[in-house]
Amino acid sequence: MNFDLLVHEAWPAYEQHVHDGWVFRHAGGVTKRANSVLALGEPADLGGAIEAAEAFYGERGQRCVFSLGLNATPGLDEELERRGYELVDPTVVMAGSPTAGPPAYKVRIEDRPWRGWLEAWWAVDGRYGSGFEDAERICTGVPAWYAAYEEDGVALAVGRAVPQGELGNAPGASGMSHGDTLGIYCMATLPRARRRGLARAVLRALVRHADAESAYLVTTAANLTAQALYRGEGLEIAGRYHYRVR
Repeated sequence: MNFDLLVHEAWPAYEQHVHDGWVFRHAGGVTKRANSVLALGEPADLGGAIEAAEAFYGERGQRCVFSLGLNATPGLDEELERRGYELVDPTVVMAGSPTAGPPAYKVRIEDRPWRGWLEAWWAVDGRYGSGFEDAERICTGVPAWYAAYEEDGVALAVGRAVPQGELGNAPGASGMSHGDTLGIYCMATLPRARRRGLARAVLRALVRHADAESAYLVTTAANLTAQALYRGEGLEIAGRYHYRVR
């Protein structure tokens, strides 16, 4: 599986500009995934492509960010380091055949995020000050399912699942196929509701709802607690990526 393209498809920036095989992505500065260069292939002029990316983000008042996974342009990571780009947010991709056991709690699943779902996710992952509307726009950029465990009408744990097939339309994806899989995103539990197994219930509910035989998700390399949870559900580390920022 080409996880770089899977993530690109499942977490879409609403502004995208293709430059010599690279994709410059912008979405109001909300998350690095949607506001970074997807650098695949080998541009004719590596230095010129980097400078074009810097100009693109500079015009939007943002720092220039590159997403670097296993399929990144050869030599790019080293060149960015030479240019003073900082390595940040090492991330692991976990994938496999999820166990899909029955969830221990009743989980609500909808085709669109509702206000309570968005507020719960943003309360945990909203590290960007303003940008709530941009975050909603990113989430709803592709078809997905939205799950939440609720008590008294309040979402305490949430998750998002994106059914993905062949990447026929993603820039740079011509001829690539990775079969059907389920991308799991926005896994978040309010601090007061943790250690109750709610995240596991949300994950299982999404997998069962999608009838998925294959799934993947991303989490920071430092989050060993989350990795242990996902490993217990049948997912193992299958890839890695990080960002370079200047």
